[in-house]
Amino acid sequence: METKRNTAIKYMIIASVLWSIGGIFIKLINWNPMAIAGSRSAIAALVMMMYLKKFKFKINKSMLICACSYSLLVILFVSANKLTTSANAILLQFTSPVWVALLSRAILKQKISRIDGITIIFVILGMIMFFIDELEMSYLLGNILAILSGIVMAGMILLFQQQKENSLVEITLLGNVITAIVGIPFYFISSPGMESVLPLFILGVFQLGIPYLLYVLAIPNVTAIDAVLIPVLEPLLNPLWVFIFAKESPTLFSLLGGGLVLLSVTVRGIIMSKKLAQIDSPSL
Repeated sequence: METKRNTAIKYMIIASVLWSIGGIFIKLINWNPMAIAGSRSAIAALVMMMYLKKFKFKINKSMLICACSYSLLVILFVSANKLTTSANAILLQFTSPVWVALLSRAILKQKISRIDGITIIFVILGMIMFFIDELEMSYLLGNILAILSGIVMAGMILLFQQQKENSLVEITLLGNVITAIVGIPFYFISSPGMESVLPLFILGVFQLGIPYLLYVLAIPNVTAIDAVLIPVLEPLLNPLWVFIFAKESPTLFSLLGGGLVLLSVTVRGIIMSKKLAQIDSPSL
């Protein structure tokens, strides 16, 4: 069992590191966000098809809604990366656990726990910091899209939790196919240039296709703490790669706000996973 867990942890670390390269490669591609999102998803879909080999889509309403939410998330994330800093895009998306709590209250009528309430307050304070000194219209729009991506991710998480018959890999494959189709009209608006072909290939194969498959293989064999802490590598490394290779640095208030969001969400995840472990452990 421990060997399986060690392997799963390695898979999750690799997946998180690969996810983190999204920001820098999106920045390197001189193309419109819709075309980037569509091309990236088309390549990722091919990777997933090769993994599944034999697959049959039994599309139902629930599966289609989940796939569409995934597609919207992908488009929002790429668009946010183009309009604001990569640090803002990933850290504002990382607010999704707070939106999960709020949506659970609004839709599922679940009470917001004390720890969720405290986390929401600190995350809102962190989000406000992102907007203090970034008043350019493009940055404002990018930040808003990044927040929307966090909200959509929260909705997608809740929808995924309701899936019992549908494979999450097949849902994601369908979501990538939808994104690729939606992007078709935008492929012909302009040409990305030959210098963008390699970054697009890397995004589709190594940043979206492979890491998602690794994550799906890993998640059944890791602890709740592992599942909370390891993905934190993505929002930590994403801005670092962009700073090193694109010389893009977030503002002081963005760093402070991002740190507050990251710390709040991570601490909340650790506390919640420990509570679940106590509930699941048998009493002597």
